[in-house]
Amino acid sequence: MKKFFLTLVVLTFSSVVVNVYGQRVMGALIGGFNLTHVEGDDVFGFRKIGLNTGAAAIVPFSDRWSFTIEAIYTQKGSNHKEGGRGMDYRYRHDYNQYKLVLNYLEVPILVHYNDKNKIKAGLGVAYGRLIEVKEWEDHVRIATTTLTNGPYEINDYNGLIDIQIPIYKQLKFNARYAFSLFKIRERTYQNVNPDEEKIRKQYNRVLSFRLIWMFNEQASHQSKFR
Repeated sequence: MKKFFLTLVVLTFSSVVVNVYGQRVMGALIGGFNLTHVEGDDVFGFRKIGLNTGAAAIVPFSDRWSFTIEAIYTQKGSNHKEGGRGMDYRYRHDYNQYKLVLNYLEVPILVHYNDKNKIKAGLGVAYGRLIEVKEWEDHVRIATTTLTNGPYEINDYNGLIDIQIPIYKQLKFNARYAFSLFKIRERTYQNVNPDEEKIRKQYNRVLSFRLIWMFNEQASHQSKFR
């Protein structure tokens, strides 16, 4: 499946490069970090830090609008330190420390609006393929949490809200909010009263802060649309 995913990314980039506006395609290298949490796991706050890095191809289709496709390695998950305040203590968890690592290969696709080269705002979607999962409770790794056994979904489909601000020449600052459109897990929690329980659907929530280094941007601006 990993080979299939990588082949899909290569073919997608190739199709962009060879299209009718091929001479106007811009490239980009991306590096930054995520602040993440999993909605529905009773651990609150964007407390898990992870990498967000990869590359992108950008195809303008007017003076203001452009299409972007990325290939990204992104680390998501959840984190609660022992004794911290970010946990719902109304329910019995049988643990005081919790950590979840969810690492994905991801293909975001966005449409951006460029406001006079001062700011770019975009909306999009992303497909993520889970390639690594680890889960700990009270510093003990849960052996049954694996790629093959679950309980986390292999596929993660996200909505994206994106803002880019020029910093210096080809360098841009990027802030992005990503949210799972479908549940990545469903889990039952017991209340401190044994006869009460709740079933929670869980979703990735991600704040990304990245630097983007553009290639071929000036040549693309100089090219005229036909």
